[in-house]
Amino acid sequence: TADSKPQMSTAKASTAEVAPDFSYKELSSGKTMSLSDLKGKPVFINFWATWCPPCVGELPHIEKKYAKYKDKMHFIILSVDDNEQDPARFIQSKGYTFPVAYGDHQALGRAYGIDAIPASYIISADGHIIARIVGSMNESSLDAFLQKAF
Repeated sequence: TADSKPQMSTAKASTAEVAPDFSYKELSSGKTMSLSDLKGKPVFINFWATWCPPCVGELPHIEKKYAKYKDKMHFIILSVDDNEQDPARFIQSKGYTFPVAYGDHQALGRAYGIDAIPASYIISADGHIIARIVGSMNESSLDAFLQKAF
């Protein structure tokens, strides 16, 4: 549930599962991208929605960390809203600069085993899930989570 403590899991690289590839639309550019396009750097994926208060609450922290880490890792902030207009308008109204994405959230939820949001993942540069957390993070817990990528 959204109000429980965040559950974090970290896998050793040797046992880490391969991250399921997926396509998504980057809302600022309108480009269709795939996770597999993002080679060479770790990837932070955050599943969120405009109607989810804990999700919206962690976006300012994600914005700060995006400014700090965008040269070291890729960011996919993936909306599970029912349409792409709501998250696009929301992000624009807040002035966030991180890349906001929209994809087939039912398929993604199944592929990534998501049963609650916000849910965040770190994918290694070679495409393995190395960390996962369900629940919202404050700035310091988000920073600690992102450190697992390096």
